[in-house]
Amino acid sequence: MERTVHKARSFRSAAEWDIEQQIRMTCRERWEVARQLKKRVYGENNRDVRACHPTR
Repeated sequence: MERTVHKARSFRSAAEWDIEQQIRMTCRERWEVARQLKKRVYGENNRDVRACHPTR
């Protein structure tokens, strides 16, 4: 995903722009951002929490 920079004149306009940007994102883009953040925090070789719990 391409990084975007936006300079706002106030905190309110920055918050509004941030919300609008998130609304414009597709589900796939939001999923990819969440996945990148997860990799950044937990590393590349992290296990899925669902794999730790047995299925019924």
